[in-house]
Amino acid sequence: MAPSRLEVADVFREHGDEFLESWGKKISNDQRRVLRDISRCRTALLGGHKLWCDQCGHEEISYNSCRNRHCPKCQALARAEWLDQESELLLEAEYFHVVFTLPEALGPVALQNKRAIYGTLFQAAAETLSTIARDPEHLGAEIGFLMVLHTWGQNLHHHPHVHTVVPGGGISPDGTRWISSRKGFFVSVRVLSRLFRGKFLASLERLRKKGSLVLAGDLAVLANPVKWEAFIRNLKKVDWVVYAKPPFGGPSRVLKYLSRYTHRVAISNSRLISLQDGKVRFRWKDYAQGSQEKTMTLEAAEFIRRFLLHVLPRGFVRIRHYGFLSNRLRHKKLALARSLLEAQKPKTAREDGAEVSSEGKDRDCLCDRGRLCPSCNKGRMTRTEELPPQKSPASTPRKGYDTS
Repeated sequence: MAPSRLEVADVFREHGDEFLESWGKKISNDQRRVLRDISRCRTALLGGHKLWCDQCGHEEISYNSCRNRHCPKCQALARAEWLDQESELLLEAEYFHVVFTLPEALGPVALQNKRAIYGTLFQAAAETLSTIARDPEHLGAEIGFLMVLHTWGQNLHHHPHVHTVVPGGGISPDGTRWISSRKGFFVSVRVLSRLFRGKFLASLERLRKKGSLVLAGDLAVLANPVKWEAFIRNLKKVDWVVYAKPPFGGPSRVLKYLSRYTHRVAISNSRLISLQDGKVRFRWKDYAQGSQEKTMTLEAAEFIRRFLLHVLPRGFVRIRHYGFLSNRLRHKKLALARSLLEAQKPKTAREDGAEVSSEGKDRDCLCDRGRLCPSCNKGRMTRTEELPPQKSPASTPRKGYDTS
C-alpha cells in the first residue's frame, strides 16, 4: 500500500499547539476555528460510519469531513456542484480573464480590516469594469461577469487580488443587439488600472472618515491626518496592477478555468513535499522568474501562520456576480443576451468536459452512492453503523482550541 500523502491537516495536528503558544493571543476566532476544523477533519473526533462490502465482506471506517471552506480536502464536492450551476450562466462568446491586485503597501491595512478592504476591492474592481465597458469609446455595452477573491501568493504571503471572468461583449444600451469586443482584446488594462486606483482610494477615504477602519499596532501612526495623507499620496504614485490573460475561447474552456480557481484554498495538499524536524517543505511557482517551480521550507508554526492569514471573515462571500449576471438581473438579462447571441443553453459542467480535481471529494457522499469496494472491485460499500463524534484522549479539547 502506498504511503499516505502529507496534508495540511497533518501539519495542524502535529504543530497546532506549538503555533498557539506563540500566536494564540493574536489570531481571530475565525482563524482559531479553521485550525480546529482542519485538524479534526476525517478523524474520529467528527464521527463517521462503518462500511461493508456486499460481495466480499470487506469492512472499513469512513470519518466525516469538517466541511470548512478553507480546508483543502473539503472543496471538491462543493466545486463540482457549483460548476453545474455556473454552467447555466455561460454564453457562447469569447471569454477574458482580468485580474485586479492591491498594492503591497495596503496589505497590513487589509489584514486588520478584511471585511471592509476585501469588500472595497470587489466594489472598486466591479465598478471599474462596468464603467469602462459602458463607455462608447471602449465597448459601449452592459456586461456581466464573475469575480473570485484570492488573498495569497504561491509562497503563502498576503497578496489580495480578484480574478474576473468576463465575456467579450455585452448588451447594447437600447437592448436590441449584442456588442462584441475586438477579437482577442477586451479593454485597455492601463485605463482599467487608473480608474481602479481612483475608485478604491475614494472608497478607502470614505471608510476612514466614517471611522470604519481599524489602525492598530504599527498602523496606529496612520490615525494622524498628516501621516494618512502621506500614505495616500504614495499609493497614488504607484501603478496598480491590472492585467488581462489571453482569452479563454468558449464556455468549455471557462469551466476548466473555474474548476481550478473558484474553490481554491491558500495551498493544496498536492504541493506539500515533507514535514520533518518541525519544518514544512512545499512546491511553489516563482512568477517573477518565468513561473519557475521552486521549493520552500518553513518552520511549521510559520507555515500555519501564513496559511491562517488567508482565513476570511465568517459569512464573507468570495465568489460574486455582477452586471447582467447579478442575482437581481440575471433571469431577464441573461435570456436577452442569449437571444441576442442566438446561442443554445450550454451543457452542464460534466458534459462540457470540465476537469474537476478528485482531491478532497467528500467520501461521505460517495459512500452513499454505493462506492466500489477497494478490496474486490466488484461489490458496493454500504453503511452498517453510525459512529458518533469522539472526545480527545484526555476527554477535553486540545489546548487553545475554540469549543464554540
